[in-house]
Amino acid sequence: MSFVEGKLPMRLKLIHGFGAVAFGVKDGGFLFFLLFYYSQVLGMDAGLVGLILLGALLVDAFIDPIIGYLSDRTYTRWGRRLPWLYAAPIPLAFFWIMLWSPPGGEAPSALGLFGIMVAVRILLSACEVPAVSLVPEITNDYTERTTLFRYRYLSGWMGGILMMILAYTVFMPGENGLLQQEGYPAFGTFGAILMVVATLGSAIGQHQIVAHLPETKPSPFSLSEAFGEIKEAFSEKAFLIFAAGGLAAYISQGMTFSISNYLNLYVWQLDRVSFDWAPAWLNGLTAYPIILAISVIGMFLIVGPMHERFGKPKSALISAIVAIILGLAPYGLFLAGFWPEIASLSSTALYYTFVIFANMFGVVIMISASSMIAEIVEAFEERTGRRAEGSFYSGNWLVQKCATGLGAFLTGQIVAISQLEQGADPVTTDPQIVTTMIICFAVATTVLGLLAAFWLGRFPISREQHEERLARMASGKRAGMAT
Repeated sequence: MSFVEGKLPMRLKLIHGFGAVAFGVKDGGFLFFLLFYYSQVLGMDAGLVGLILLGALLVDAFIDPIIGYLSDRTYTRWGRRLPWLYAAPIPLAFFWIMLWSPPGGEAPSALGLFGIMVAVRILLSACEVPAVSLVPEITNDYTERTTLFRYRYLSGWMGGILMMILAYTVFMPGENGLLQQEGYPAFGTFGAILMVVATLGSAIGQHQIVAHLPETKPSPFSLSEAFGEIKEAFSEKAFLIFAAGGLAAYISQGMTFSISNYLNLYVWQLDRVSFDWAPAWLNGLTAYPIILAISVIGMFLIVGPMHERFGKPKSALISAIVAIILGLAPYGLFLAGFWPEIASLSSTALYYTFVIFANMFGVVIMISASSMIAEIVEAFEERTGRRAEGSFYSGNWLVQKCATGLGAFLTGQIVAISQLEQGADPVTTDPQIVTTMIICFAVATTVLGLLAAFWLGRFPISREQHEERLARMASGKRAGMAT
């Protein structure tokens, strides 16, 4: 039985979603600043830092299912998830500050950096996996689950975008601000405080609703049993279909984000675009996080109506196709010679219009996929008699993290194939190099987008099937109580 029957109160939606700010802070730091900070500012070899990032990700991907399993089996008067949300954020903040303020102000050893990154990733998983696993427990309503993920994605994106804006304007401002080491410790400290406030605030705000002793007491922990249950959960047909589509969608997202700076500089030359009416820090390039924020607000407005009208699988399919078309349209028009002068206000405004809508539908894909997992929980429970929210959502994280790494790998291959030289001037770069980069990006985006549309569109649990399953399970429980 879910904690809340019927429509969720607005307060719960806001406070549950607020917890995802911590994930957004991490993503903003890892995706946009960490590699640059350790290589360009602290002087570590960029290839070594990239290898450490990959190694920490692989360790974390292995640990995530264990965290999910342990979260499923936590048995306290505060329920299964809240103890994790109370215990993890303070240590997470400590290691996050250390990541941006290494002892002595110098780059740590490779092993030291690896240890800090692993600690950050594991502790963040200890916050995020239990938090998202609360969704199927809070409500079994098909639509309300989407609503909770809608607020989580909005909060997560806004947390990451806030850190990007503050980095450019407060902590590392100016033309060469990103090269100044002094701003990074404050960037890390503010992010750590935000992580703690978001995670603890969300847990405290939900405490009265979700703090209940679980209905059944789990058996003692067994490592072999843990991996057996994880394997069984990951073998669920609906999860495998989700994983195939989610993998393609997450790889595409990882590639798009990691290549965005290359495209924004070498294709659209946004750093050359200035606004006479704007403050000095705002130009075509630094406006990018603001554009992303607008797109996420748009997502927040359309994903609910889409799920109501089309259902989650079809919404994911439609969004994937639309995102491909809108995301690649500017590049097709540019190559065909039908685009305004590059680095002009009209070029920038038109490009950002396409970005707003393409990213809006791209995030709808992610929300649809995440919300689908909640329905897998009941399918698994009906088949096995056990609930495994933590295992399934940790599986989602495993897919997402591996895919993000593959997306960054694809970006590296695209840049290598295009033969773009290090430090090349965007204005004087050979147009053939830019064309090659665009074509490779377009091919990869199209293939990945179509794979995501195909598999997520085939997800086998519809709203009607979900509601029928809930009715069967409720009837079975009533019959069991009667006997």
